[in-house]
Amino acid sequence: INAEYMGCLFFFGMSTASSKPKGPPPYIRFVQACLGGVTGWLFVHPMDVLKVRMQLQGEAGEKISTFQTAVNLVRKEGPTALYNGLSAAVMRQVVYTTARLSLYEIFRDAVGDGKDVGFLARAFSGVASGGVAALISCPVEVSLVRMQADGRLPASERRGYKHIFDALGRIAKEEGVVTYWRGCTPTVTRAMVVGLTQVGCYDQFKTLYLSTGHFVDGIPLHMTASLTAGLVYSFASMPIDTTKTRMQSQRPGPDGQLPYKTMVSSMAKIAKTEGVTSLWKGFGAYFGRSGGHTVAMFVCLEQYKILFKKIYG
Repeated sequence: INAEYMGCLFFFGMSTASSKPKGPPPYIRFVQACLGGVTGWLFVHPMDVLKVRMQLQGEAGEKISTFQTAVNLVRKEGPTALYNGLSAAVMRQVVYTTARLSLYEIFRDAVGDGKDVGFLARAFSGVASGGVAALISCPVEVSLVRMQADGRLPASERRGYKHIFDALGRIAKEEGVVTYWRGCTPTVTRAMVVGLTQVGCYDQFKTLYLSTGHFVDGIPLHMTASLTAGLVYSFASMPIDTTKTRMQSQRPGPDGQLPYKTMVSSMAKIAKTEGVTSLWKGFGAYFGRSGGHTVAMFVCLEQYKILFKKIYG
């Protein structure tokens, strides 16, 4: 009897142990990335609208500060204009940010084989995940830029997209599916730079700051590491972002030709006609958008990770 009793205890004990949750399932990393990206974006969308407007000022020969751009926008189009293109921006976070943050962890863990990895492995993972995610999300990116820039055009030239799905449908119908990938080269290039300087640098700075002994793993560490990464990423990626915005918002000229053709020639044209510093025009708004989103996104992401660990044990 004792043997049978002990056998039953062993059987049920093993069953209970094996049924205990062993942390969040793999798909949860995609959920965490999506929630972190979307939550973080809601705080900085107005800065992205201002960034796009300022990047397009050079075409009209305008030189206006970020503050004055915001004042003019609200005065002419109303406060809600600061959230123009929000549906496209949220969709972009759902597709782009979810893919790049999730793929980064997958690539990093694969390269590191479950062990701690160095900066080169983090850099590779950031570049690869950013490039793949941008290629997938390019149609949403084109729609977003157009929706944000539409209000600055004369009424007769505005596209008037109602929401992201209206934009995607009309672009395919009116200009062809290939237009989804207009400006694809700078979009993917920028995403690779962002993957390296934002995601890779955040991971590296977090490890670096922890090693100083002045931080513990918590919100102050996450904010400091993400703010540092946001500054690096904003400065490095803005010239590419400016070029991307011009290419994605352009219309054919009177001769039927597009003014911006390739990333390199477009960047050179902007620098030649408007000055090299014009590639960083609107840096305040861009850093407010990029740096602000980096901080909000990673702080939220880390909190979601803690939440799901508590849920799944």
